[in-house]
Amino acid sequence: MKILVVDDDRTTRKILGLYLKSKGYEVEYAENGLDAMEKLGTIAINLVMTDLNMPYMDGLELIRTLRADENLKEMPILMVTTEADEEEKKKAMEAGANGYLIKPVSADMVTSNIKDILAAIFKQGGEDA
Repeated sequence: MKILVVDDDRTTRKILGLYLKSKGYEVEYAENGLDAMEKLGTIAINLVMTDLNMPYMDGLELIRTLRADENLKEMPILMVTTEADEEEKKKAMEAGANGYLIKPVSADMVTSNIKDILAAIFKQGGEDA
């Protein structure tokens, strides 16, 4: 499984990447939403982890762009941000995020949320089939 980590902070990208790799995931990186869209056009990605506050294209705009794209609208998305405000979480979930974590996070928190998101998607797929 390949995960795209989208964060404008290099250290955060590196830490999240180390967490994911330690749990057996393949990782790609993007610095912002525009960079992420470019990578999503050329690399097969299974899940996107995105920050909220980034230059050029923030996390909310990235989520809305993915949900509007016919080829990427079903992409699982986990927002990982420092924004603890309930209103920001609500905006992210309404935009189409599948999960929302507040930094700092641990490897177990991240992988647990990824598993929950995937389980919910598979369950939903199973009911629709």
